[in-house]
Amino acid sequence: MRRPSRPFRSPATPPKGHAMTITRTSNTVTTRDGTTIYFTDWGHGPAVVFSHGWPLQGDAWEDQMMFLAEHGYRVIAHDRRGHGRSSKTWHGNHMNDYADDLAQVIEALDLTDVTLVGHSTGGGEVARYVGRHGTGRVKGAVLVGAVTPQMGQSDANPNGVPMAVFDGIRQGVKADRAQFFKDLSGPFYGFNRDGAKASQGMRDTFWLQGMQCSLRAAYECIKQFSETDFTEDLKKMTVPTLVIHGDDDQIVPIDTTARRAVELLPQGRLLVYEGGSHGLAYTHKDRLNADLLAFLRS
Repeated sequence: MRRPSRPFRSPATPPKGHAMTITRTSNTVTTRDGTTIYFTDWGHGPAVVFSHGWPLQGDAWEDQMMFLAEHGYRVIAHDRRGHGRSSKTWHGNHMNDYADDLAQVIEALDLTDVTLVGHSTGGGEVARYVGRHGTGRVKGAVLVGAVTPQMGQSDANPNGVPMAVFDGIRQGVKADRAQFFKDLSGPFYGFNRDGAKASQGMRDTFWLQGMQCSLRAAYECIKQFSETDFTEDLKKMTVPTLVIHGDDDQIVPIDTTARRAVELLPQGRLLVYEGGSHGLAYTHKDRLNADLLAFLRS
């Protein structure tokens, strides 16, 4: 007798009413929905947790992590779901899920008095984490080239980047993301500016990390970093928050984001890098390292 067919359920999706518990290994956290989040954990001391930008991974913060670990801090950077070495999930590629994954990494590692550092999309992730989970475990935050409070144009953000720009990004990712990422690395680091000294190594690293992101995650994340409104999240960030942004950021324009964000933050301070690109963690790593250390020690 033939058994009745059952609907397919992804192994990463727990049965309804049977939430999974958080588990961890030395370098992974498995979240309650079964997603494996990879993380790097170096050093000892006060905890600093890094959230990376699109379409990269935790290693995008390697210079800051090594520097801070050498100066007495414990540094943790995770690969967002769908990115890097984390699970290439079909589901959950939404800002709330990113923030909840971050919360579960912090919970699994039992971190307290954490300083959260987020770049670009990761800055939005940090803000949404606070908006959803509060500041009980958080000592401070740093937003670097962040998409907060809202990057895309909307009724609430009429001066934002036109949606046609993000439609073009979607088209580029779908058509030939390998070439699109190669091309994007130029303006990302400001290497397309007159007189810029381009590093092929940086461009290759951007491409390599981008190609480790799944096509699904790369495509779905575009909507999250362009359309999500973080206004209310920023208002809840009652801890000291340093906003760092390059005034020549061609990816996330400073006037649309950082200059507005600092007005919403209860304890926000803006630090502008003159001529700075979007890829400050590489192009201005020495200055960024020093500014992060000074903020952590303040």
